[in-house]
Amino acid sequence: MLPITHNDLTLSKLRTQIPSFTCKSGCHDCCGPVTASSEEMARMPVKSAREHETALAEFSCPHLGEHGCEAYDERPLICRLFGTTPRLPCPNGNRPERMIKPEVELQILRFMEETRQVLV
Repeated sequence: MLPITHNDLTLSKLRTQIPSFTCKSGCHDCCGPVTASSEEMARMPVKSAREHETALAEFSCPHLGEHGCEAYDERPLICRLFGTTPRLPCPNGNRPERMIKPEVELQILRFMEETRQVLV
């Protein structure tokens, strides 16, 4: 088991502050190539280079399966932000009852800038 790092703790704290909402069934409009921190990638299922290449060629995500996101519980912060902020609106107009607090969004953006990001 890997030791828990400062970034792991920050990531866990930020995740709890992102509001959730129900997506339109079958929609995957916001599931595209994204980046995630090394800590986020360590929590997600490992995909082969071929799966990554195929997804990138389709402008998709290697974790998007036939029934939606196969890594939903561990999805990266950027995926969690979609629909919760005016900067990343849901293409179907769905949103949480209350949008993310601006200061939390800034903390997430700062975390993303300060951590090594890799292509999911």
